[in-house]
Amino acid sequence: MFFFFVYCLCTSSIMEKPNEIYKKLSTDEVIRLGGERFIQSRSSTSMSISTHAYMDSFSGLSDQQLKDVQLIEIFLLSSEKLTQQQFEKSSTLLDWCDELSSSLGNPIQRVVYYFSKALRAKIDKEARRIGLFTRPTMNHVFDMEGGIMSTTRSLISIYQKLPFYQAGHFSGVAALVDELSRSKRVHVIDLSIRHGIQILILMQSLASQHGFRIKHLKVTAVGTGFEEKIKQTGDRLKSFAESMYLSFSFSIVIVEDMLDFNKDLLELDPREALGVYSAYGLYSLIAQQDRLESLMKVIKSTKPRVMVVCEVAANLNSPNFVNRLTEALFHFGAVFDALEECMDREDENRGVTESMYLGEAIRSIVATEGAERAIRHVSIDVWRKFFARFGMREIGLSMSTLYQAKFVAGEFSCGSSCTFDMDGKSIVIGWKGTPIECLSAWKFA
Repeated sequence: MFFFFVYCLCTSSIMEKPNEIYKKLSTDEVIRLGGERFIQSRSSTSMSISTHAYMDSFSGLSDQQLKDVQLIEIFLLSSEKLTQQQFEKSSTLLDWCDELSSSLGNPIQRVVYYFSKALRAKIDKEARRIGLFTRPTMNHVFDMEGGIMSTTRSLISIYQKLPFYQAGHFSGVAALVDELSRSKRVHVIDLSIRHGIQILILMQSLASQHGFRIKHLKVTAVGTGFEEKIKQTGDRLKSFAESMYLSFSFSIVIVEDMLDFNKDLLELDPREALGVYSAYGLYSLIAQQDRLESLMKVIKSTKPRVMVVCEVAANLNSPNFVNRLTEALFHFGAVFDALEECMDREDENRGVTESMYLGEAIRSIVATEGAERAIRHVSIDVWRKFFARFGMREIGLSMSTLYQAKFVAGEFSCGSSCTFDMDGKSIVIGWKGTPIECLSAWKFA
């Protein structure tokens, strides 16, 4: 099963033109070549480096590219041994990965470093589950949202350096403004306010409407914790609004449990044009279906003009470990590739982001199952089916929204590696062709 899935993913688009092999390879291309080597090596009876006939199959690769391809191959072999419950062999192969990978190396070395750590945790859990290990273990719990709220400097630095994050925020706000513009009073319910960067963009956009002055902007931040941090965000937003002479109010709705969230907490005003904004605000509730459904019912009851949603454009929630691992390897490989191209390797904020956020997300996706798995992302098709249950209709994003995304990316020195595609009526923002996030807009029937 593992072999078949990797074969389908890695042989469909292996580079076909011999002359293209000489170019600088993206992580996506290296992972696919590593998948090809994995398929070839399964027929080999020896795991010695010298037995791998790279010069025959990949004579156009540099020495470092050969090592990167081999590193992916070894990691996939280790993953296969895990699925076969050959834990000792899997661990031995991971020892090999440890020698070739590094948290300070190139993108492939970095991404394998974190995936290897996650796979070791998976081996430990699986061996313990079937009784091979009996020693006690500490449960590894990481609060992703808490980490995001507490380390402002690193996240803002990443936001400033990676073009697809800014492109997503700017185009998301553009989609919101398309439905709320020319309204004297605007109320935005934000389901993931965090550091409020999207609201800063919204203020600028509303204040710059040609020939029209908005009377008041109200923002309501909804969450289940971190009230003090959200208050700090609100204070920053108020100061920014004052500097723009923009009438602004900020309120917070904190509930211990999303089942307690209701319409009466929102202080709605019929004079207001209401919109809902959610950037990475829904995925954390995927494992709590009753909470997610309750949230959507409340949102529907407010009758917003539009709901703008931005989520990860990858299916990282498959119950099948192999599917989930392979999808995650490509997705995070692209993110590490972007970090390499847009930031210095020694950048402290890059290191914090890779270890604290990306590394922990990889661990959650790879090493945990069931209720323990906190990081769950699904494709836009899954969201479409879910939203349809609440009478939500996907609306086409305007050309100005797409233009805004491309324009913002173009302002970055590395922005040419950003890709923009339409999936139905939604915009998929990617990195060198690998989808990173998907932006969509919805109306309730």
